[in-house]
Amino acid sequence: MNSSKIKYPLILIAVLSLLAAMWGGLIRAGWVWNPLQTEFIVRHGALMVSGFLGTVIGVERAVALNRGWTYFAPALAALGGLAMLAGLPAWIAALLLTLAGVGLVAVFVLIVRIETAGYTVTMAIGAAMWLVGNALVLAGLPVSSAVGWWIGFLLLTVAGERLELGRVLRHGKRVISLFFGATGIFTAGLIIGMFNAGVGARIAGAGMVLLALWLSKFDVARYTVRKTGLTKFIAVCLLAGYFWLVVGGMLWAIYGAVVAGLIYDAVLHAFFIGFIISMIFGHAPIILPAVMGKAIAFTPRFYSHLGLLHLSLALRVAGDLLVLPGWRKWGAILNAIAILLFFANTVIAAQQSATPPKSPSAVH
Repeated sequence: MNSSKIKYPLILIAVLSLLAAMWGGLIRAGWVWNPLQTEFIVRHGALMVSGFLGTVIGVERAVALNRGWTYFAPALAALGGLAMLAGLPAWIAALLLTLAGVGLVAVFVLIVRIETAGYTVTMAIGAAMWLVGNALVLAGLPVSSAVGWWIGFLLLTVAGERLELGRVLRHGKRVISLFFGATGIFTAGLIIGMFNAGVGARIAGAGMVLLALWLSKFDVARYTVRKTGLTKFIAVCLLAGYFWLVVGGMLWAIYGAVVAGLIYDAVLHAFFIGFIISMIFGHAPIILPAVMGKAIAFTPRFYSHLGLLHLSLALRVAGDLLVLPGWRKWGAILNAIAILLFFANTVIAAQQSATPPKSPSAVH
């Protein structure tokens, strides 16, 4: 399997899944457009989490490891995304994505064998959570039963990466124990939620808040935000994301296992837009060059998509909490515009850059 060739169509499919997920999200928020209305409303979350993020994360790991078989996980995730885009029966996409989860877990078994450390184990547990969430959907359970596990997949992936990069700060045992305590509470909440959804959601929400507070206090971004240029931009993205992680966790802890309505919208988008998309904005100038082989020169224009993302999310969440559907509706479309602006700014920056990127490490 030629990794230098397969990664490009996989990334293309991932982007198509993201665009379709955005389309479905806008329809859910009240922007009614035909055709494609029903399909992308139902598959909005799975397209975002698995078709887009599952594929991208899998490609990043495969490129870093440079072993052909590791591309099976992102390839299966991309095929799952295509199955959803094509409107195939739901079980086909669910099966492909469950197999993709198995593949990603296998990748992390290899990574943990290469370097057994707290951060690699944390990310491996996150991969297992993706597998669990996809398997629940394959078993015929509602998507809402998988959402917490999907959140765990992304949360522990990011948290593990930040723990790895925080080694430069030489955290003591107490600080590291606090990290694993927070992740343990979050994980316990997901497990308890399988038997008592309300109690489990509140525990998981509390764990999310604790982990957000840990990241806000102990992540290296707290210091690098004082720098300039790209280093400062990344730190601003991270710290803004940690704020929304607190918001999402608090709402989850207060309201429990909501599965529909305005509070559900606020909880999910505080996490997926405020936290995850902010992480993508911050890491893209580093990850994309390593994966795609094209350097991206930092420009202050990057603050335009970051600022629009967070201002529009504040509008959306305020609309949810104050029961103002118009605010939610306009916040949602401005969220989408911020993501499209990110793509535009990134492409322009890549075209303006001539510096070759450095190769990534195997366990970035």
